[in-house]
Amino acid sequence: MSKEKIEVKGAEVYGPYSSGIKAGGMIYLAGQIAPEAGDEITAQTSSVLAKIDVLLTAAGIDRHSLVFVQVLLAEIDDFAAMNEIYGKWLEDCDCPPARAAFGGNDLPRGALVEIVAQAVERDCC
Repeated sequence: MSKEKIEVKGAEVYGPYSSGIKAGGMIYLAGQIAPEAGDEITAQTSSVLAKIDVLLTAAGIDRHSLVFVQVLLAEIDDFAAMNEIYGKWLEDCDCPPARAAFGGNDLPRGALVEIVAQAVERDCC
């Protein structure tokens, strides 16, 4: 099986990894963070979701093709605020992705939230 790198010009990568990979009809996005968005969970969540949108577009799909999302929060107490932004982001999706969310102390670069996503190349729902 071959794989293809998903790249977005100017996107910051914080280590030796790809922002995304296409392989076997699946899209795998690396965890996205946005410490540059400020010190509030809502701003960072909005910025992370915008980065995911850009990566999905670069892969030729959109959020309707997401099948699984994993959310890591530096503080689990930020769950409700993150979830409000996340819910609005998906409000037009009839078949939202499966998701896991949990606390993950010491996220990279002091981020408050990191989101990992997987999608299919074609809309499944």
